[in-house]
Amino acid sequence: MAKFSSFSEILSKVREIVTDQFCIDASQELDNNAYFIRDLGADSLDVVELVMVLEQQFEIQISDEYTTKIHTVQEAAELIAKMLEVPVV
Repeated sequence: MAKFSSFSEILSKVREIVTDQFCIDASQELDNNAYFIRDLGADSLDVVELVMVLEQQFEIQISDEYTTKIHTVQEAAELIAKMLEVPVV
């Protein structure tokens, strides 16, 4: 399993993945509460692909039930932290 010892490490990695997956300019500040679809211009297929990359990078399985509840960077990072048993600070 991927080794992440803090929520800030998880959040940083999720931000990096979202920036890459949605082709966000690195100079642009990514708001942790930005909605993937509404604010970042993703569609539902983009979100499914993002979840697949998150699963691979963090070595986890995200159920369909949770996939439909991930709308922002913050929500994704919090879910991953919970799955990896890392406290959210």
